[in-house]
Amino acid sequence: MRWEDREGSSNVEDRRGMVSRRTGVGCGGLLLVVVIAWLTGANPSQLLGLLGLVEQMVPPAGEPQAPAGTPPAADPQARFVGVVLKDTEDAWGAIFARSGGEYEKPRLVLFEREVASACGFTSSAVGPFYCPSDRKVYLDLSFFRELASRFGAPGDFAQAYVVAHEVGHHVQNLLGISERVSAMQRRAGSEEEANALSVRLELQADCFAGVWGRTAAARDPQFIEEGDIEEGLRAAAAIGDDRIQSQAQGYVVPESWTHGSSEMRVRWFRRGLQGGDAEACDAFETRGR
Repeated sequence: MRWEDREGSSNVEDRRGMVSRRTGVGCGGLLLVVVIAWLTGANPSQLLGLLGLVEQMVPPAGEPQAPAGTPPAADPQARFVGVVLKDTEDAWGAIFARSGGEYEKPRLVLFEREVASACGFTSSAVGPFYCPSDRKVYLDLSFFRELASRFGAPGDFAQAYVVAHEVGHHVQNLLGISERVSAMQRRAGSEEEANALSVRLELQADCFAGVWGRTAAARDPQFIEEGDIEEGLRAAAAIGDDRIQSQAQGYVVPESWTHGSSEMRVRWFRRGLQGGDAEACDAFETRGR
């Protein structure tokens, strides 16, 4: 990818180097969370955030810090993420405008080890994630190193695919898809059925990432270089549930999948890349494919 001279997004919030602390809610507060979640079907982790399980971001003693939201200009990885985010903003802004809508840009939070969001207090071990409650993407840049070393998917376009996938979840949130799927999961008769809905949500986000890739290449053919698409496809294959389970435990349990197999993820990412049309990304109407 030729990204070095391109403009980056102003919607990157840098929380790296900040100390994360939690504030407790006590036994009474935890009981209240359980009761409210049971009555309303709400996510308990979101309620915990509201009741005080929040993150206080403070700089380590004696160390000056740049303001949150200002990644260092000399940080190439942070600059790269900002460039990719800016390109997704341009792409989805144009797509929404063609439908008469207006795209609301998400913020992307860079963090280290753990972070608090409106969705709860989360470790970087879960990987990059999107929180629909605060409309932010959360990314520990160490995941890119893991993507290359553990999953065998190096390359800048592989990293761009990760960012575009999480932005895809933001698009789902803006379109009301995330809320509808959450409601369906609460009504699901089994964990397996709820997991299947999660898989479809993730596959659609893969397809949306492909739509961005196709749109980016069409707007600026020099941005996407030869070999980039293959890097993205390798990344999609590398983080399929079947491959991760096989590596971790030596066997595969399809009923527990929440993101889809390597084959499924590659197929839906490729669908977005080939068509470049968000309308072709309805993973919920093509369950058998």
